[in-house]
Amino acid sequence: MHIPEGKKIYFASDNHLGAPTKEASSIREKKFVAWLDEIKGDAAAIFLLGDLFDFWAEYKTVIPKGFTRTLGKLAEITDSGIPIYFFVGNHDLWMDGYFEEELNIPVYHKPKEFTFNGKTFLIGHGDGLGPGDKGYKRMKKVFTNPVSKWMFRWLHPDIGVRLAQYLSVKNKLISGDDDATFLGEENEWLVQYCKRKLETKHYNYFVFGHRHLALEINLSENSKYVNLGDWIIYYTYGVFDGKTLELKTY
Repeated sequence: MHIPEGKKIYFASDNHLGAPTKEASSIREKKFVAWLDEIKGDAAAIFLLGDLFDFWAEYKTVIPKGFTRTLGKLAEITDSGIPIYFFVGNHDLWMDGYFEEELNIPVYHKPKEFTFNGKTFLIGHGDGLGPGDKGYKRMKKVFTNPVSKWMFRWLHPDIGVRLAQYLSVKNKLISGDDDATFLGEENEWLVQYCKRKLETKHYNYFVFGHRHLALEINLSENSKYVNLGDWIIYYTYGVFDGKTLELKTY
């Protein structure tokens, strides 16, 4: 992708809309929508790196109630010709066509390579990568198992969604509350993942979410790992102007 003069690429992740309560989430949602409204003027593209919702699952004819302002704004932006790319997180794993069909937003379930103005990026949510995160890796195998998904869809949505929302907030393994602390560069498993990737291919930027920490770590002279933080505490996002990627706060 070539970024036209005066245009930028924006990155955001980990909004967890719907948590911990509808009232608290509503305030954060309006702030996020206001940010989308501001950046659409000079956005060449927008990347949302997962956990936009604290829980999301799609039945054949049902999606979770709420998030109208966010979904409407995303539709408005893509209708105007600005591309949006979505990477599923560990809280919105069960996407199954709604974003593609209704919002014209491609959805990715694994990290993906992009090149912008000659700079190479590896972009993803970040869950389950690297040597750590073992508890979540085991849980993800259960969540993504076709039998588990089939059994969940047999629950009435009023029961299934309410149960999942409760577990999403209360279960620390799912919510990630225990992981939102900087472990030191040598112990950050996403840093280790990036360094291993550099052994076989060069990337200028690794951009991830999931950790709920705003991080910029130089991996080499011309390679950097960036974690986007969140829209719960930090309200941080990434901006690439065609030359450099920066973290900013809204």
